Amino acid sequence: MRRNFYIIIFTICLTIVSLDLFSQRIQGAVIGGFNLSQIDGDEVYGFKKFGANVGLGAIVPLGKNFQFSIETLFSQRGAKQKDQYYDSVSPDTIYTGAYKVNLDYLEIPFLVMYNDKDIISAGAGFSYGRLVKVNEYEHGKKVETTTLTTGPYSRNDFSILADVRFRVYKQIKINLRYSYSLASIRTRDFYDVNGKYFTTRDQFNNVISLRLIYMFNEEPPPINSRNNETGF
Repeated sequence: MRRNFYIIIFTICLTIVSLDLFSQRIQGAVIGGFNLSQIDGDEVYGFKKFGANVGLGAIVPLGKNFQFSIETLFSQRGAKQKDQYYDSVSPDTIYTGAYKVNLDYLEIPFLVMYNDKDIISAGAGFSYGRLVKVNEYEHGKKVETTTLTTGPYSRNDFSILADVRFRVYKQIKINLRYSYSLASIRTRDFYDVNGKYFTTRDQFNNVISLRLIYMFNEEPPPINSRNNETGF
């Protein structure tokens, strides 16, 4: 019991000292934007699902040109397809080919960035996403068997990221990001309208994000800094 108490006190002290040492280096970020997503392997094609991508971030410079970035995000992904046909089997059973799935995640991305003159930065990393809400619709009707607790979608999503950021005005940057699941979020058997099995596919999140980032505790580069370096 006493040992645990000492460990807690040591951890608190170490955290306070670390924050004091790095308080002038840590940069904060407010992030707002949107996702265009699809799910590879679901027989629906195109980045047609629109969703929010919002949250907070922190960036720690690593030497002159490198940075470490961590974020906490609310990220909406999924897939969408409008009516493709109309097949009335009975008054209560109508097939249209319409499909939509909404997947809401709490996401924590980690990235290592290369910073070029505080104007452009690019990097890569990975993220962990925890599914917090799911709704699936087929032929315009909700799939009642698709739930957060019973599946069939995995609660966990591990993705790789590629990221590029451009400063557009003072502390404001525009950010383009691409992410793809490392492991399948669902494995599904597919059947035709007659109930005949034809394939089994693993499914993966495939997401393009466009965001605006407002930075705190960051000094924008002088307007003429690049001109000085190029001799103009």
